[in-house]
Amino acid sequence: MLNSMKCNSQAILNQLFRVVFLLLIISSFLLTSCAGIKRQRTFKQVNSALATDFYDNHFTGFMVIEPEKMDTLFEANANRYFTPASNVKIVTLFTALNLLPDHIPTLSYRAHKDSLFIQGTGDPSWMHPYFNDSTAISFLKKYETIVFNTANFTDDPFGPGWAWEDYEYAYSPELGALPLFGNVLSVHRQDSLVIRPNIFEGHVVQNSNSKKRERYSNRFYIPDELQDTLQIPFITNDTLSQKMLEQLTRKNVVIASKMDNGPKQVLFGLPTDSIYKRMMFESDNFLAEQLMLVASSTISDTLSFKIARDHILNIQLQDLTNQPRWVDGSGLSRYNLFTPESLVAILLKMYRELPPERLFSFFPGWNQEGTISSPKPNDKAPYIFAKSGSLGNNYNLSGYLKAKSGKWLIFSFMNNHFKKSSSAVRQQMENVLKILHESY
Repeated sequence: MLNSMKCNSQAILNQLFRVVFLLLIISSFLLTSCAGIKRQRTFKQVNSALATDFYDNHFTGFMVIEPEKMDTLFEANANRYFTPASNVKIVTLFTALNLLPDHIPTLSYRAHKDSLFIQGTGDPSWMHPYFNDSTAISFLKKYETIVFNTANFTDDPFGPGWAWEDYEYAYSPELGALPLFGNVLSVHRQDSLVIRPNIFEGHVVQNSNSKKRERYSNRFYIPDELQDTLQIPFITNDTLSQKMLEQLTRKNVVIASKMDNGPKQVLFGLPTDSIYKRMMFESDNFLAEQLMLVASSTISDTLSFKIARDHILNIQLQDLTNQPRWVDGSGLSRYNLFTPESLVAILLKMYRELPPERLFSFFPGWNQEGTISSPKPNDKAPYIFAKSGSLGNNYNLSGYLKAKSGKWLIFSFMNNHFKKSSSAVRQQMENVLKILHESY
């Protein structure tokens, strides 16, 4: 009797187990089916939006993934190469995050008695119009003689493929080992003209000249009726750097072809995150290029974009399916070539490696008007956090999108060689991205 009851109880338990197991299988199947149906519906909506004649006569590449499940929601020409423009700054950010410490290396030095032997690290913040950092200047003032070695910078002052006629525009300053004042002349009017650095007083002319600066000399032209602050790149050279350093420190500065023998120390400056945010939000080409030089200073005695680039491509990005053609840090060059798939892969690496609050602080909000620093009081909070990239006839956007479900998506949306307006392209892009936001 007792054995019979035990057998019946075991049979009931076994039957319950089978029922529960079957219910779990059915639930899993239903959830999987729902997810599959949802994915198919999203794919069809996006595909339909991209199938319009708007996209007929220019090149478009698009890739979207859900990072938590490593699920590719959509891809079109994702492994084709595009001119990325300032989307390159995403890769520069990735490089800096991997190679630079929390505070930027601002100066390499060796002290000997009352002399200080120095080399620049490429830090762009020295007396920069926005950062106005004087950390290194204060440090230099402690010594009577400053011996400045400039031989560690091997790159050209302009990147490969940069437009030669951009020399006079604020987005295209020269590059260097120890840039001062952002390598730009800043002019604004108070009671009179305020010129910074003031070493150029006497070199600024007010007239209606269409050029802002002479091609081969530091002679500048500003409008008679100057309204806003005007920034014009100046031509850099060792002698000019020497004079500006002497003026800033009130010390004797000597240019030397060699660095003093012996171990060097590093002086650190601003928090690097503050420089990254400025680069990404303002799409600042100068900061991007200089960050690549600073990154190279952490792995070599030579400052060179190529050193930092090759290190990242050969180590951190060696697993990219489509290796890019990457020639500068800012994206000013049309020689750069990246695929949507590669940009998504790099964004995914950052998504996995950084805390969300830090990661998303580097990416500005975006809407069809373009990059937005912060929404207006009556606007809805942005759901797209991404870096745009534009050159003539090209507009790209890569970053992170938050769906209404709360899930984060990673995307790269690239448009090249269109003859329409950029605003029309942005409008179409927002239409597609809004589908992802609302339906996933």
